[in-house]
Amino acid sequence: MDLQLSGKVAVVTGASKGIGLAVVRTLLAEGARVVAASRKTGAELDALTGADLVHVPVDLMDPEAPGRVVARAEEEFGGLDILVNNAGGPPPGVSLPRFGFLTPDDADWREMFEFNLFSVVRAVRAAVPLMLRRGGGAIVNVSSVLARQPAPMNVDYNAAKAGLNNLTKALSEEFGPQGIRVNTVSPGPARTAWWTEGGGAADILAAATGADRDAVMDSVAPEMMKLTTGRLADPQEIADVVALLVSPRSASTTGAEFAVDSGFLKAV
Repeated sequence: MDLQLSGKVAVVTGASKGIGLAVVRTLLAEGARVVAASRKTGAELDALTGADLVHVPVDLMDPEAPGRVVARAEEEFGGLDILVNNAGGPPPGVSLPRFGFLTPDDADWREMFEFNLFSVVRAVRAAVPLMLRRGGGAIVNVSSVLARQPAPMNVDYNAAKAGLNNLTKALSEEFGPQGIRVNTVSPGPARTAWWTEGGGAADILAAATGADRDAVMDSVAPEMMKLTTGRLADPQEIADVVALLVSPRSASTTGAEFAVDSGFLKAV
């Protein structure tokens, strides 16, 4: 299927690995020009370097960073058609999961909302005027199924993502009539750095359960979370949904949430 993205200009945050890297790779393959934002680059992102890719090294905990990234899209490619707010999860220097409501303090809550919600607010605020100048655009906010599944774990993260879902709906209502579609993709557990890096979720759950880290990802976590498919999702499976939603092929889809969660959510 031709996603009709040739020549479109996109900004992707959290672009150096995991879901963000898969989104960048997919959009480039579809002919888009991409501004990739992340604190640092990596070998896989560097391998994609070319005329249609610009990397902007930024820390989205800096309130000025989202605006700088969006401005770079206009400087390099003349405007903006697509914004994928993928950066999220544990703020820099934080490891999840965290257990219990009493564990995170005020500073933890502020950092979590800064990274997972306020950085998105700032990116959208910068992007909307550029999209309106071009007659419209598409925004995808990468949330989490945990926004809809309350639990006594990662409570600050879950609350921030619930706020992101609400924001997405509000943006779709306000800007849909002006040609800007806004949707949410909510991943479940996926084989990203959150899980795989040293000190990440696999190691934390391994310590809590007595299993080794590979067993956690291969069987323990899927069983604990009752994943219907029996496995963590691959980042490319999430990127494919993002690419379809930013495509003109999805012209009548806005204000929607798509779970790519291996069957984690069970409620109707």
